[in-house]
Amino acid sequence: MTTYRIGEAADLLGVSADTIRRWVDAGRLTAGRDEHGHRVVEGVDLAAFARAQAADPDAGAEFSSARNRLRGIVVDVRKDTVMAQVDIQAGPFRVVSLMSREAVDELDLRVGSVAVAVIKSTTVVVERAAPTPARGRSAG
Repeated sequence: MTTYRIGEAADLLGVSADTIRRWVDAGRLTAGRDEHGHRVVEGVDLAAFARAQAADPDAGAEFSSARNRLRGIVVDVRKDTVMAQVDIQAGPFRVVSLMSREAVDELDLRVGSVAVAVIKSTTVVVERAAPTPARGRSAG
């Protein structure tokens, strides 16, 4: 079974290691100790916790078939006469959207505003990430 050290769990959830420690201390996330005494979180427990955190969709989500919703902050808006590019930083993820200038103006999208990137795709490529050599993961 895969286990993650606190820093790895934090990286995967896009939060600080201190946040993970607080969640463990508060009993929101289950953690044990490895053979060196470091706190570790079982992969299935981390996945269940992440899923529970994402279970409450943004307002309006019930009116959409899209389930991939990334809430973030607009970090860049570039407009020309017809088209625009909007960059959103959603946790550790950068999402870039190309849309009409009219849509950007109607949504009043500006740097610093909160936006939700809604992604609907018929093709999603999934890759298995290699373990990070600096921290490593134990498998059992």
